Amino acid sequence: MRPALTDAVGRLGTEGAFAVLARARALEATGRDVIHLEIGEPDFETPEHVAEAGIAAIRAGETHYCQTAGLPVLREAAAASIAASRGLPIDPERVLVATGAKPFLFFTVLATAGPGDEVIYPDPGFPIYESAVRFAGATPVPLPLREERGFSFDPDELESLLGDRTRLVILNAPQNPTGGVVPEADLRRAAEAILQTPAWVLSDEVYRRITYDVDALSIATVPGMLERTLVLDGFSKTFAMTGWRMGYAAVPEELVDPLVRLIVNSTSCVPPFAQLAGVAALEGPQDAVTAMVAEFRRRRDYLVPALNGIPGVRCIEPGGAFYAFPNVSELPIDADELADRLLDEAGVALLAGSSFGQHGIDHLRISYASSLANLEDAVGRITAFVESL
Repeated sequence: MRPALTDAVGRLGTEGAFAVLARARALEATGRDVIHLEIGEPDFETPEHVAEAGIAAIRAGETHYCQTAGLPVLREAAAASIAASRGLPIDPERVLVATGAKPFLFFTVLATAGPGDEVIYPDPGFPIYESAVRFAGATPVPLPLREERGFSFDPDELESLLGDRTRLVILNAPQNPTGGVVPEADLRRAAEAILQTPAWVLSDEVYRRITYDVDALSIATVPGMLERTLVLDGFSKTFAMTGWRMGYAAVPEELVDPLVRLIVNSTSCVPPFAQLAGVAALEGPQDAVTAMVAEFRRRRDYLVPALNGIPGVRCIEPGGAFYAFPNVSELPIDADELADRLLDEAGVALLAGSSFGQHGIDHLRISYASSLANLEDAVGRITAFVESL
């Protein structure tokens, strides 16, 4: 007899960005030139003072196990950061630290939803949302993000999806993959509807500091919502610390112990030297963050008009993050084929919107976490390929 795998493993999805990255690297290994616009990773180095804090911590012997919930000094710094940026009273005892943001996505779903339950999540959205829900055996309920609403959701539509079986609502702003930001009025109406249900909320705010001209309000600031909302943030996007694998969240009191148990059963703790670098990131100079966001804005301001100049392509201006999400429905081939052929024939690695859900079909996700020169080269290649169709 052959050994078997569980049904739960079969329900796990994946991230298209890493699959396309692997294909692009394989092409590069054959000598092909590829422009990488697929991966959601800042093309900046970790700020020097942050890296030095981590190195100093290693040299000081901070290389052993530590508290599962996180070092008190980082939990205090994270609580202060959330409180200052969102105007929320955050008790450090309610702040947890994990190996990136993904554990909070998975563990919150596992702690709140199971077979027979429903979880509402944004579509198009980060694919791990749906993957985690299916793994838990719960039913994923997509909340469409409408292009005509600037890739926000319709509050009436959200209210229609809420029900007795809803255990968790996942929100994300600024959004991956669209760069959309939810208007304050829509967020307040969403809160009013959610408060009539027993649902928890996971507010994914990892791109919060990467915004342009608009502010991304946290639903936790709406009266009554802090007690049922997990506010998720991290270091990967804001401080270019993707490889440090560290995120943090302000967690409702009832979820603290369940999430700590899940962390101790999986990763034990985040390395203390990484956490001390995180303290330096939150409490130290923010010049590098300011400069990075300014550069992202400069790239966005080039890329969006350039995409709109390609016949058959239209792209709304993202309010945050570092993604453009152009609509390519007017082209003679669908977005999936277009993404494949742009990589194979034009050497431009990007993602089809279908990687982010049913409502992402007819779109591409382009990460402008790449140099302006690369973006200009990529637009030239895309334009030439589209004109050849």
